[in-house]
Amino acid sequence: MSLENAISSLKRGEFVLMHDSTGRENEIDMVVAAEFVTPEHIARMRQHAGGLLCLVINNSLGKKLGLRYMHDILSNSDYFDSNSKEMIMGLAPYGDHPTFSISINHYQTYTGITDRDRALTIREMANLNKADNQRNKFVSSFKTPGHVPVLIASEGLLSNRRGHTEMSVYLTQVAELTPVCAICEMMDSQTYAALSVEKAKKYAKQNAIPFIDGKELLEYAKVY
Repeated sequence: MSLENAISSLKRGEFVLMHDSTGRENEIDMVVAAEFVTPEHIARMRQHAGGLLCLVINNSLGKKLGLRYMHDILSNSDYFDSNSKEMIMGLAPYGDHPTFSISINHYQTYTGITDRDRALTIREMANLNKADNQRNKFVSSFKTPGHVPVLIASEGLLSNRRGHTEMSVYLTQVAELTPVCAICEMMDSQTYAALSVEKAKKYAKQNAIPFIDGKELLEYAKVY
């Protein structure tokens, strides 16, 4: 039932709260399909979630755009000597490689950080998914470094990695939407830590937002 509610919410351009698992990051992200993102979405994620607001794309789009993971970019950079390369994160404490790539702004933005600017950057990346000559349009329409970090979902999604990046892309695919999302971790200003599942469920109920646990997605995808 929560999966059906989540799909319906995404199709309406509304939020879903997604918990990965207690054995992983154990965090809840606010998720919205990028094709519907407005400045109001960004403001709400900034005010009610407070984590790092990121743009998630599926692996095939990342390849078409020529994007690579940041740890690979830095590992192959001539500007990082062997000592500096020791800084590059391998596996994160929760056991996965991070999915960060570059950070971007759309060329029509000013500073890139305002709610309007970030909404434009995110929405235009969703539009790019359906465009012709995607690589050329990407290079001509976006600038880096910017204020919207891009996360690239793993190839194979949940069969290879079970993070918010893969879960959010998988959920948009199930909803038959463009597999590009905006996500933001929910933080707790009282504990200075990630918002607990209990508090997130309370927020979800008060605001009529579907809450979905990663286990339900894994069961639906038949990934164990």
